[in-house]
Order: sequence, then structure tokens, then C-alpha cells
Amino acid sequence: MDSPVSRRRALRIVGVGAAGLAGCVGSDDGTGADSQPVGGTEAPGVSTFQYNPSRTGGPRNGSGPTDSGTEQWRFEAGGGIGRSLAVVDDTVYFGSSDGNLYAVATDGTERWSFETGGGIGSSPAVFDDTVYFGSVDQHIYAVAASDGTEQWAFETDSFVQSSPAVVGGTVYSGSGDGSLYALDAADGSEQWTVGKLFVGGSPAVVDDTLYIGSGNTVNAIAIDDGTERWTFETQQAEGTTPAVADDMVYLRRDQMVYALALRDGTEQWVFETDGFWGAFGSAPPAVDDDTVYAGSDRSVYALALRDGTERWSFETGDTVVSSPAVIDDTVFVGGKDGVVYALAASDGTERWRFETGDSSLSSPVVVDGTLYVGSIDGTVYALSDR
Repeated sequence: MDSPVSRRRALRIVGVGAAGLAGCVGSDDGTGADSQPVGGTEAPGVSTFQYNPSRTGGPRNGSGPTDSGTEQWRFEAGGGIGRSLAVVDDTVYFGSSDGNLYAVATDGTERWSFETGGGIGSSPAVFDDTVYFGSVDQHIYAVAASDGTEQWAFETDSFVQSSPAVVGGTVYSGSGDGSLYALDAADGSEQWTVGKLFVGGSPAVVDDTLYIGSGNTVNAIAIDDGTERWTFETQQAEGTTPAVADDMVYLRRDQMVYALALRDGTEQWVFETDGFWGAFGSAPPAVDDDTVYAGSDRSVYALALRDGTERWSFETGDTVVSSPAVIDDTVFVGGKDGVVYALAASDGTERWRFETGDSSLSSPVVVDGTLYVGSIDGTVYALSDR
């Protein structure tokens, strides 16, 4: 059933009531950003891009394949894999440029797929037995995690490559139409919209504030009503996804890594790699207790959290456009050379590498000793020590 929300957007709801569609701009359920999503259930695993809504790149005390990367299985999709994957319980969820969202068991067998009208570059977010994601067909979708049944679809005015953040019962996602949307996670009804943001990256949410790159600015936005809290101007921030940790906002754009104060956006430090503008993308760095890990040019860098001094760097075979994951004192990262690298977090020593033979890998996800990564050529790999 198609129900108009405004003159330029529509919300399609399947299997849920239409209550609340009248639009409640600026409303807030009062639960706060650190409350659980709808139903209070976040399943174990990696349910969202870069492990959590703050986009920090993984719990360091998890377990990963530190001794070797042995292929357990591979799955062939019909097109390139999006930014990253979600792994929840015993299922791997990912989008593809063939227009399908796939659910694959952790043994590599397909469970279901959901077809959209365009490619999917957005990383899925899985909360309360629902998968949220965006598509080039201009929609933000919610489908049942169990079988892919559509729950609702919200239409924007352009492509959606932003990976949603789902916090406190609200879905936050950007669109190529220049808007950032806050939607009710239960039925997709619009809570508020902020325009003129040029959002290509994914929002990070911590406490009561959302952080996102847009055009030439990094923006801090109140999650209850979308009002601006601060902006930071830089040469280029479009498509950037911040990582938020320890009262700081970290982001990478091309050859620059920035650290901004969480409270007001003032620059704390900036690190410049050996690269050049316009070549290396905007994937967020990974952050642990005292180090920021970021890819750029043909290297992975480890930088001191507080002042940005270089601790070590590791040279890869080509540009690193994906985000690292830091698990079990190991930095896992993939690059355009089609190689998955496992590096010691302490000094960058190579522990192992796995050559896929493909080009341009997604940001890796590590769960229960297994690493999952997708390629632009349409293959998902599962690697472990075994």
C-alpha cells in the first residue's frame, strides 16, 4: 500500500499498521541514543557497519584468525558486494550491485535474497530481527531477518548508499538527494529530515548526537529533532563516515586523517599521508584504546590517539579504500589489490595474507574466529585459522 508522507516522498508499509504516518517532525520517544533499538534486542555478532553505531571498527577483545587465513567457503553473488557485511547469529547479510540483499548461512549456503530496483552499496544494519539498508532505487528498506519479507520501504528523491545507524528505535540514513532522514524503525514513518547535507557516507551516533560528513563540512546533529550542534569546515568531507571514541571524532578523507573535539568540533590534530587528494576514498578509521588505524594510498597507518603521531605503517599492493577491523590484537584490512592482510596491532608486523584474485575488497568483519569479506567482483569469502 502506498501512503503519501509528503509531496516528494512516500512510505510503503507491508505487514504493519499505518499509525504514525501523519509525520511527527521533531518528536522523540525519550529513550535516548544509548537505549536498545525497537524491541530491545540486538543480536550477538556484527549487526551494523564498523561494528557499532559509533563506527569504531570492532571490540579488540574478540577472537579472530590470527595464525592464518584459510578459506572455509566462498559465495558468488550476481554483482559487487557493498561497503561491508553484517553477521548476526548464524547468518551473513550483505547487499550487491545486482540489486539483491542476500542472507547466507555461516556455512556458505544461501537462505534467502530480497530484490530491489537498483544496486545496493549500503551496509545492512540488523536489529530486532529486522534488516535495514538502502538501495540505488532511492529507497530505505526494512525486511524480516528470518526470511526477507518486506516490512516497509521509505522513498527518498535519490540513491541511498549511506549505511543506516539504528539507535533508540530510530533509523538514521542519508540519501543522494542531500537529506539526512530519521525514520521510526518499527514502521518507517518520518521523524525529521535535514536537507542540504550532500550525504554519501554513513552517520555515527553516540549518546544524543549524530555525526556525519557532508560537502566541505563535518556536522554534529541532535538526534531528537535534527538541529545542528556544530560544524567543522574542511577541504572535502562528502562521503565521510566518522568514528567516535573517547570524546573525539575521527575521520579520513583521501590522504588526510582528522581528530576533532566531540564537544564543539575543534580540530585537535591532523595527519597527512603520502597520498594525494581525490584518490583514496573516505572509509572511517578503526579506533581502539590508544590508536587510530586508517588506510590510504598504498599503506595502513597506526596513529597515536591523542596527538596523531605515526606509530607504524604497513605497505600494501594497492590503494586501501576500506576500513580496518581491530580484533584480538590484530588489524584486518583489505585493499584494491584483492588481498586480505592480518597485521599485529602493536607494530604492524604481517601475520598472514590471503590473496583473493579479485579487485577491491569491502571492509572485513570478524566474528567468532572467522573473517568475512566481499569483493567488487561479487564474491564473499569466509576465512579462519582452521
